[in-house]
Amino acid sequence: MEQTQEQQVVSMPRIGEPAPEFKAVTTQGDINFPSDYKGSWVILFSHPADFTPVCTSEFMTFATMEKQFAQANCKLVGLSVDGLYSHIAWLRTIKDKIEYRGMKDVEVKFPLIEDITMNVAKKYGMIQPGESNTKAVRAVFFVDPKGIIRAIIYYPLSLGRNFDELYRALIAMKTADEFGVATPADWRAGDDVIISPAGSCNAAKDRMDGKDSNIDECKDWFFCTKKLDKDKVLKAVIKG
Repeated sequence: MEQTQEQQVVSMPRIGEPAPEFKAVTTQGDINFPSDYKGSWVILFSHPADFTPVCTSEFMTFATMEKQFAQANCKLVGLSVDGLYSHIAWLRTIKDKIEYRGMKDVEVKFPLIEDITMNVAKKYGMIQPGESNTKAVRAVFFVDPKGIIRAIIYYPLSLGRNFDELYRALIAMKTADEFGVATPADWRAGDDVIISPAGSCNAAKDRMDGKDSNIDECKDWFFCTKKLDKDKVLKAVIKG
């Protein structure tokens, strides 16, 4: 069968791999990603287009929470396939004219990438033909201080992101790194954490007999938890 449309296969970034490198023009000057952000966590996120209502609500929310993310040593970088001047005009409009859920006079200070060529969007799998060939879906990439992708979340064009969940995921991943644990469903700082399953029959028996001092409670040999004080967590993962 004759192909009527050129098809391009793009390798999707994967968790645990280095974040694809790129240089870009942004509303805050040129950046070299991810090397410019070495030592910090980064949330790289895409949006479909400037001057659209869902995107506007998201940018206002992210900008309002930027200080909160910064205290967790996390920087924000946005992207759309619109041009730099469109970005600037849109961000000025947000600050001068838009009020949403009590947020107004919101100044977006984190960089917004110009990606008219879609080079970055394609490199990160942000263009999903099933949604649109000309707009980036709402992709979110968590990149750790070593430049490794740690989590990826994709949303369709019509669905605005849950920013409390993005922040919760960041704190949970930092907690897992800091304390060598895992976090259960709906975990928040102060909740019990999960200890890795026992690696041998003897270790499993010790756990069920209450002989493992690193564990506070076992539902069964593979499902054991430990209390982790909220203040201890926040002191370890939040600055100031």
